[in-house]
Order: sequence, then structure tokens, then C-alpha cells
Amino acid sequence: MKQLLGLLAISLMFSVAAYTQPQKGGAKPGNTAHQEVGGGHIPAHGPTPAKAPKPGKAPAAPPTAVADKPGHPEAPHVHAKNDEWVGNARPNDPRFHLDHPWEHGHFSGGIGKGHVWRLAGGGPSRFWFGGFYFSVSPVDIGYCGDWLWDSDQIVIYDDPDQVGWYLAYNVRLGTYVHVMYLGNS
Repeated sequence: MKQLLGLLAISLMFSVAAYTQPQKGGAKPGNTAHQEVGGGHIPAHGPTPAKAPKPGKAPAAPPTAVADKPGHPEAPHVHAKNDEWVGNARPNDPRFHLDHPWEHGHFSGGIGKGHVWRLAGGGPSRFWFGGFYFSVSPVDIGYCGDWLWDSDQIVIYDDPDQVGWYLAYNVRLGTYVHVMYLGNS
């Protein structure tokens, strides 16, 4: 009986130690309240439309570095504390101009916090989930190198500033990229 209790105690110790180890992406399970970015947090809403520059004033340059605090990702991201979208492109950014916005139609699978999707395959140039297909903007490809294209959870939000684009938010990492809807199967 003592051996059985000893074995149970050792198993429990290893289970607790394994549970508290950081997961890929840095989040500890059950500890997302203290995460500043990612770790399972899902923003309640997408970004608010950016303010257009005053007439006659040159528009601001596009963001290059988006790690606004030490330890934050060098990619557009959302602060878990207040749902602040950091690093979003300026309104009507010419890098995101499309001659034929919505040429594949509008995404109808569900947008926002209540619709979490699991990536099912592909890569930045073409990925899918639930029979819907998307591609990452060439401008943002460098920001999704650590995405797991066959298992990460994402949430799609409308982009209020770039016509024809959506924002795909990675729940694990807390980062997002501009994506174009390519249609469904």
C-alpha cells in the first residue's frame, strides 16, 4: 500500500510539473489572465477605424516596428488587458490597395469573438478551415512565420480601414495579419 501511495504521489508531482510548463507560444495553461498578449485571449471586437489625416497633411508612414513593449511580439498584436490593436495599418494604406476588392465574395462563416476557427492546413499563400479559403497579404507574410497552419485557432474580424481585407487573429500568439477571402468549397 505504501508503494502504491508513493507511486501515486510521484505521478502527481510529475503531472503538476508538466501542467505548469510554458506551452509553445509562452502561455501557461490556466494563467491567461496575466498574459499581456495572446495566451488564449480573444478580443471582444475588431479594431476601431483609424482617424484619417487632416486635409493637406501627409499621411503617417506605415508601422515598421510593432513591439511596443519588451516581451511583446514584433508583429501586429492585441493587448489582452484592453483589446488595443497595436500596429494596424493606416487608413487606405496603398500597400493593401486592391483593384477588385471582394472579387471572391464576402466571408460568411462568422466574424468576431463568437466564431473561433481551427486552421486545417496550408500556409500563408493559401490556408483553410471549415471549407473556407484565405491568403495572407504579401505585406504581412513576415508576421506569421510562427503560426501553426494545421492547428492554431484564429478569429476573423472585419478590417475597417482596408477595403477587401479581413484581419485573422491568432488566439495562441495574440498576433494578427491581413487576409483575403478566396472563397469556399
